Amino acid sequence: MRLKEKVALITGAASGIGKSTSLLFGQEGAKVMCVDINGEGAERVAHQIADTGGEAASLTVDVAKEEDVKRMVSETVERWGRLDILYNNAGIGVGGPVTQVTEEEWDRLININLKGVFLGCKHAIPEMLKQGGGAIVNTASDAGLRGIAWLSTYCASKGGVVLLTKSLAVEWASQGIRVNCVCPGVIQTPILEPFLSQAGTGREAVLERMAQMHPLGRVGQPEEVAQAVAFLASDEASFITGVALPVDGGLEAGPPMQRLGGIDG
Repeated sequence: MRLKEKVALITGAASGIGKSTSLLFGQEGAKVMCVDINGEGAERVAHQIADTGGEAASLTVDVAKEEDVKRMVSETVERWGRLDILYNNAGIGVGGPVTQVTEEEWDRLININLKGVFLGCKHAIPEMLKQGGGAIVNTASDAGLRGIAWLSTYCASKGGVVLLTKSLAVEWASQGIRVNCVCPGVIQTPILEPFLSQAGTGREAVLERMAQMHPLGRVGQPEEVAQAVAFLASDEASFITGVALPVDGGLEAGPPMQRLGGIDG
């Protein structure tokens, strides 16, 4: 087990990538605190971990509120005596032309996607220092590595996560704390729904176009991102910090190659 006896705190644990990562961490031997603003959903995930022989608990937390974040860290440490892994995963998506994004939408996006990561790191790092180190993984996005039309606000929030990750990695490396982030491409999770719902009856066609943007020819699954997070959080990645790891089916590498006449391969 890669994470045996490790204590892990995961935000956005009720669904999507957070749920898949929580379940995987439980299978890998970690004690998992499942955190989400959807407390009932987080509790269900914690029960799933326990039902398969793992150890888990849950909390209802709004990662945009500092008192909530302080509480999630302190209650994790009170329960298990330490904090080895923080996975800042909670996030939302907002799309559309910048001229149509409201100030309220902008504030909510930044508060959850970027401020939530900042607050998680701010309050987890002191606990990790007490034990001589730890591992932090943040969820950024392929949209944090390049500009995407009609996703400017989302790109801004996730680009902030990428550079926050790199800066923190440099700040705390000498004290045994590794900080990395994953940058998923299009992953089939609930965060896709606001974009697909706008398509109405054409949602399957939109999903197929999203799939074809990736050189591997499909969208990703939450479990595939979870595997990357587990690696970065584990001792297998002991010499890796400050990395923004694309988990994107080749999306960041370039557009899909079209087969040319007379060229095999």
